[in-house]
Amino acid sequence: MSKGQISMRRFTRRSLTVSALCAVCLPALAQGPLPPGPITLIVGWPAGGPSDNVARLAATRMSEALGQPITIDNRGGAGGNIGSDAAARARPDGSTIMLATVASHGLNSALYAKLNHDPLKDFAPIGLITTSPSVLLVPVDSPLRSVQDLLQAARAKPGQLNYGSGGVGSSQHLAGASFKKLTGVDVTHIPYKGTAPAMTDLMAGRVDFVLTTGAMPFIRSGKLRALAVAARQRLPALPDVPTFEESGVKGFHTDSWYGLVAPAGTPRAALDKLNAALATALRNPEVQKQFIDQGSLPVSPMGVDEFWRFVHKQMPEAAEQVRVSGARAE
Repeated sequence: MSKGQISMRRFTRRSLTVSALCAVCLPALAQGPLPPGPITLIVGWPAGGPSDNVARLAATRMSEALGQPITIDNRGGAGGNIGSDAAARARPDGSTIMLATVASHGLNSALYAKLNHDPLKDFAPIGLITTSPSVLLVPVDSPLRSVQDLLQAARAKPGQLNYGSGGVGSSQHLAGASFKKLTGVDVTHIPYKGTAPAMTDLMAGRVDFVLTTGAMPFIRSGKLRALAVAARQRLPALPDVPTFEESGVKGFHTDSWYGLVAPAGTPRAALDKLNAALATALRNPEVQKQFIDQGSLPVSPMGVDEFWRFVHKQMPEAAEQVRVSGARAE
């Protein structure tokens, strides 16, 4: 046998050994909690709105904890349902997650006669990010200086005052419908494809008021004026703004919540990994401060199962809010 043949045989044996080792290593890599590469976070609302802001803050800190980039994919429209449909059909391996809200996992099931996804069966839980009470906003040059001013103007001109929202079935829509039913005033709903365009028209004076969350930058910059907060106590970020209770409207409390979910079938190990990264983000003092500055309320991290119990509890409560308000998807 020639030296060349011997060398070739040794090379072949070594190649087979390396191939065998790789065959052992590859399944181990495939079984890791999360696939390598960027994680896509679907947000069912346009960029620039409160949901998008919450998602980006959480994604930035989670990405640091995971050592993987998280990219935002805005899928606005249909009260968040376009984003929910896309997330429900995504590969269930942890590479795609979704921002869940009171709309996607509460209001929409009661507002829409039919959905192309099931908010519970088609998703798996990750965790709660934050909660935010609604704030009543008017243009900075509006003659309305209080909730009572708004009520008097609405009663003097039935149907002529209007309020904007992020779309039919959005939390802003429901808040406005609840306010309308509770106070008995006749105001007109103007739906937009997301909160951001509604806020743009509010600042331009094309709508009279909006009930929404995440508006602190507009308030601080003097572009909008806050008349009241729909919480049981004043917000730390708005200590001079009264609650609706203080303004003479009893029992008006509306909160939005934000969390993360994944497509159903996502491995528990992946959910736990994402939950741990979210918990790390929420414990960061700077993140807590940013949420407070945005008008949100920081929350204690929830485990995967605790968060899913929270969502299950929210569903019937949201359905009752829809029933009481009389709001329906158009």
